Amino acid sequence: MITLNLNGKDHPLDVAEDMPLLWAIRDVVGYTGTKFGCGMGQCGACTVHLDGQAVRGCLTPVGQAVGKRVTTIEALHEDPVGKVVQQAWLEHAVAQCGFCQGGQIMAATALLRDNRSPDEGQIKAAMVGNICRCGTYNRIRTAIDSAAGKLREGQA
Repeated sequence: MITLNLNGKDHPLDVAEDMPLLWAIRDVVGYTGTKFGCGMGQCGACTVHLDGQAVRGCLTPVGQAVGKRVTTIEALHEDPVGKVVQQAWLEHAVAQCGFCQGGQIMAATALLRDNRSPDEGQIKAAMVGNICRCGTYNRIRTAIDSAAGKLREGQA
């Protein structure tokens, strides 16, 4: 048995330590906001936070998450920075199909938690590997800039 702290709650799981975290989150625990995209860590749809850092759930073994906090998009509204990022996404109408947006928001939140004044290069570096098939990259960057401004103003 492995105990996974997921969204602030401990979940005892009878899974192998090498099982991808994504499958434990989706198939065992039942949180489906974290998406399967490519299975190779290249698209970002499976991005979650492991102790606040953005990681790819499809590449991260469950065993690496033991004793750490795993946060998914389902609980991001409880994070003050995440709440600001989600609001910016809505204000700037980022989502089209929405499939990638959970991963995009998770990556943006991890960036802004560590850096409330990212320049364009830092935003691009943090978001690299988060693919949007609808091509909303300009709106994503605009939303990140907007959220950063609100965070600098003390809105979180």
